[in-house]
Amino acid sequence: MCDYSLMAVPNRLAHEGEDLVAHRFPTGSLGLASPADLKQAAEPCLQARRSLWRAVVEFFDPPQSRAVPAVCIPPGARLALHGIPARLQQELGVGPDEEVTFTELTAAANSYRDAVRFRNGAEIRLQELREGQRVRVLDLSLAEELDIATIRERRAEFSLRAR
Repeated sequence: MCDYSLMAVPNRLAHEGEDLVAHRFPTGSLGLASPADLKQAAEPCLQARRSLWRAVVEFFDPPQSRAVPAVCIPPGARLALHGIPARLQQELGVGPDEEVTFTELTAAANSYRDAVRFRNGAEIRLQELREGQRVRVLDLSLAEELDIATIRERRAEFSLRAR
């Protein structure tokens, strides 16, 4: 779904057919994000005319950048991984582009649990992907039913621990 480390980051559910990339969030964790969201967050707010006073104000109080939402994938969803690094290809016995199934390795708190499972049974955590790794959401129909109450409990549990 979304690792515990991304619960403090704005997030949303994936859409079928969507292209995503592995992105390092401010929490330090690797997760999935939309290239469009990343581009939008990187673009500075454009202003038609910038006065000298506005430049001084922005120097001392720079405009806040937009937060990039993490894209959460439900377990059981089918994904396509593109551009798998040669090291991982050798290690896992896979090719440069593979179809995978999104899974959670554990339900334990405070541990990275999001992973992908290759057709040959090999599994890797999302944390082991490289930044910029391209992912396409192929099919969400086989995804496990999302229990919204459980998701809310996980968020509440995380926010209590963060205090």
